[in-house]
Amino acid sequence: MEQETLTDQNWPVSRLWEFYEEMNEIVYVVDMDSHELVYMNRKARDVYGVDSMEEIKDRKCYEVISGSSMPCAACNPEKLAAGAFHEKVRYHPVIKKKLALKDTVIEDSGKRYRFELAVDLGAWEQQNIGYEANEDMVNEGLRLSLVEHTPEKSIAVLLEYLGQSLSSERVYIFEETDHETVKNTYEWCASDVIPQKENLQDVPLEVVSMWYHRFSKGDSVIIKNVELVKENDPVVYEYLTPQNISSLVISPLVNEGKIIGFYGVDNPPEKFLEHITTLLQILGHFFVSLIHRRNHVRRLEELCFEDQLTGIGNRHAVHDYFATIDPNQSVGILYCDVMGLKKMNDSMGHRAGDQLLIRSSECLQRVFKEYELFRVGGDEFLAVCAGIDEQELYARIEKLKCDMKEHNAPMALGCVWRADGKEQMDKLLTLADDKMYENKRQLYATEYKEMMR
Repeated sequence: MEQETLTDQNWPVSRLWEFYEEMNEIVYVVDMDSHELVYMNRKARDVYGVDSMEEIKDRKCYEVISGSSMPCAACNPEKLAAGAFHEKVRYHPVIKKKLALKDTVIEDSGKRYRFELAVDLGAWEQQNIGYEANEDMVNEGLRLSLVEHTPEKSIAVLLEYLGQSLSSERVYIFEETDHETVKNTYEWCASDVIPQKENLQDVPLEVVSMWYHRFSKGDSVIIKNVELVKENDPVVYEYLTPQNISSLVISPLVNEGKIIGFYGVDNPPEKFLEHITTLLQILGHFFVSLIHRRNHVRRLEELCFEDQLTGIGNRHAVHDYFATIDPNQSVGILYCDVMGLKKMNDSMGHRAGDQLLIRSSECLQRVFKEYELFRVGGDEFLAVCAGIDEQELYARIEKLKCDMKEHNAPMALGCVWRADGKEQMDKLLTLADDKMYENKRQLYATEYKEMMR
């Protein structure tokens, strides 16, 4: 008889799991679309403290396996494919084990499952927990983050690793802004912890002034019991208590001698508090390097997708934006052509022509500031208004015409509106472009002559 395989459609996948129940290796299976655990063998249930299969019903893999409230930063499902195993060695900070992992994809009845088998390569030695001397822990965190392709992902992976390794509830980064505030830019949270990032976007610097005083001396901040700061630092106390923070360790982020922010750990086990500071000071230099790289990447992206003269999006950014538009939303497209640019360049010089382009862009930004604006050619601009009402669109166009006259920025305009975005955007652009050229011919025949005088 011909042997049945994983791809045999008559073979129920649920039966496949039975073969792994008594294995001495960790095996679990995850629905790749929902992140829900669908199976853990006996060894996996023992290691992760799960009593029965019923206990994992409707639970996310990252909650049970990683103790996290969000999908794992180090998860790379795009690397997996059916019929092939992706292999790696990873230290698992939650169960304190170094694991050899084998991952693959199993497809069944239109579903895709992530199958992972993990072999314990020996627990990390951490009986004498002295994080200041634990080079292995630092090196493993750096190794995990450096294999990522972007600094954003590297930061997320390293924060996750720190949070899990230190058995803490939350790990985060705050960065200074240009407005005398700090904002929470990154965070990792344990599975039962409510994220706070959205609530901590514009924290006045004076709130953490006492921390900065410590930072200026090269020190970290250790709060062993938040109640003890209630009298001496009531402002910080008012920020910390709603977040259910009982203890924390904060370390500065310093770039070329200047403090650019800080990062920290909430509610780590008490026995770790004294040892975390050195670890944070060591890794702080690496976080600063990642932030520096991130800023470079963002600047390069701006150069690729931003028009350098006007500061709005360029033609490369248009199609990227189109891909984000909800097809169920209404959409309005306004195509604009700056009148008389060539004549101005020839007669008054390119600097005068640039000023005309800047005035035209500013008119659009004043009237369509809530929507996406692009410079798509030497003298052409585009406003893409997702979710706009038809009447509102035409009212704004009339307002734009008045603003153009007031600021001496004549443009020909062509507009289309649709109740939804299901029609091809390139087709809508062509229609708007045709209407713009029709308006341009009319202007040259009538109003434009008067405007030029």
